[in-house]
Amino acid sequence: MNRGKSSISKAGTYEEMGKFWDAHDLSDTWDKTEEVKFDVDIKSERTYYAIDNILSERLHSIAKERGVSADTLVNLWIQEKLQEKKLGPKHSSSAAKH
Repeated sequence: MNRGKSSISKAGTYEEMGKFWDAHDLSDTWDKTEEVKFDVDIKSERTYYAIDNILSERLHSIAKERGVSADTLVNLWIQEKLQEKKLGPKHSSSAAKH
């Protein structure tokens, strides 16, 4: 917290600040607020997986042919495969009933 306390609640700890806002509504103190500007840089989380060099070369080649990055192609293919797995058992079990 800036300067050891909240500007509106005058709380010195997060616990005190929480108690203040549990008992107060922002509309009661709106005139004490200040406009602020900030940037939010949202990035998706990435998980890395090892891939064989030969597969990687083929992947990059196919991605280049399709005009997308290798990352995009991998994500599209994995989404497709997961969708197939998600729909697969439902379709096979419903088909067996007919």
